Amino acid sequence: MKRFCLPVILLVLVCFTSCVDVEEHYDFKADGSCKVAFGFDMSRAVSVLMNLMSDSVKETPQFAMVKDTSLNFYSALPDSIQQKMSLDEINLAKSSNLSVQMNLRKNLMKISIGHEAKNAADLQYYLKNISKIESHSNLNSVTKNSNGVKDFDTRQLFSGQDYYAYEVTPHKFYRIVDKAKFNAFLKKTQSTFAMAKAMLIEMPYKVVLNFAKPIKKINNPRAVLSADRKRVVLQTNMDEIIKNPSVMNLKIDF
Repeated sequence: MKRFCLPVILLVLVCFTSCVDVEEHYDFKADGSCKVAFGFDMSRAVSVLMNLMSDSVKETPQFAMVKDTSLNFYSALPDSIQQKMSLDEINLAKSSNLSVQMNLRKNLMKISIGHEAKNAADLQYYLKNISKIESHSNLNSVTKNSNGVKDFDTRQLFSGQDYYAYEVTPHKFYRIVDKAKFNAFLKKTQSTFAMAKAMLIEMPYKVVLNFAKPIKKINNPRAVLSADRKRVVLQTNMDEIIKNPSVMNLKIDF
């Protein structure tokens, strides 16, 4: 019975790689650089699924695995892929890092990706191409355990970043949801979202932007602006985004 239950449960868990708490952080510096980080926390989804398991299954060696790993995107790419990359793609991969924290017994599963953009053009290129980098890499191996149990598929985590159209300059940060791409994303993940909703798993989405100087204008009435006008926080959830994708639109002049 254990041999049957364990792979089935982990396969279900793989389906929940879209059921995450998502946080985006942007720190714009006075010199024009920007530190950007995407955080994906699947811990609550893991917690729900762990409650469905018997104690005997939880005590198996597979559930004892613990990972706290960081790696560079470029180093994760096979030589055959590296040789085909342009100079811009190589620089992007080399300046991006991924970290994974995983402890199933403690209901912990977090993935984050970070990048230090040198200027506005670098940031726009990164935001437009982040999902492409992962599709060529072998990042799934980071969450694979030594017993060969099914990997967590990290591709769904990053594919969601592909439905935005960006315009980034030294004084602007604009992003608009491309509804055609968003609808395509929903089509691929609708069963996952439906399952999460049925199991009462919420999917918060938070965007935090810090600026070196006060912003001049922002178009989203849902975004909260700090008293000094240097910090913007937008909080919503996937249910709301699905109903109204434009809630994620941002046009910020600074």
